[in-house]
Amino acid sequence: MIQPTALPDATGLAPDARILLTAHDLFYRDGIRATGVDRVIAESGVAKKTFYRYFPSKDDLIVAFLDFRHDNWMTWFRAALKRHGGTLNALVPALAEWFGDENYRGCAFINSVVEVGATLPQAVDISRRHKRDMTAAIRALMPASRSAKPDAQALALAVDGAIVAAQFAESPAEALKALARVVRAIKRASEA
Repeated sequence: MIQPTALPDATGLAPDARILLTAHDLFYRDGIRATGVDRVIAESGVAKKTFYRYFPSKDDLIVAFLDFRHDNWMTWFRAALKRHGGTLNALVPALAEWFGDENYRGCAFINSVVEVGATLPQAVDISRRHKRDMTAAIRALMPASRSAKPDAQALALAVDGAIVAAQFAESPAEALKALARVVRAIKRASEA
């Protein structure tokens, strides 16, 4: 099972890739504000000059992290949905995979907007794109209908709620159960 947090080992990679993978792990695990540039430099094993050649500021690194995370997560999400049957019934088991990951710390995009959205508008823009793409992936699971777009939007909102609930709950089971209920309700409504 490939998780959206299962990234390649940075050892032996080019300096910019080592920096980005190190930042990804630290930003996702510990938070953006809690992770200083000096820590990323130390843990990626690059010189300060090398770091700033690739990322002139921490904001540049945050934007690169979010772009990278978006591509990685969407690839995982589409594959997980396909693995679980490619219908709306795939949504809950796909998310259960992610929620069960020992490195799960919620949505990097929700977390990033909370942490830096007020000072880094690009973080908000990338997060909006991410949520649009997630909604499109959910809509692709649904048969064509007049209600497909609003139903996909409602499901995406329910997914975000489940992500947040799973982040702080003792177990993600209740969040997944509630999401399954929303999926069933939307399926029933679309079949009526």
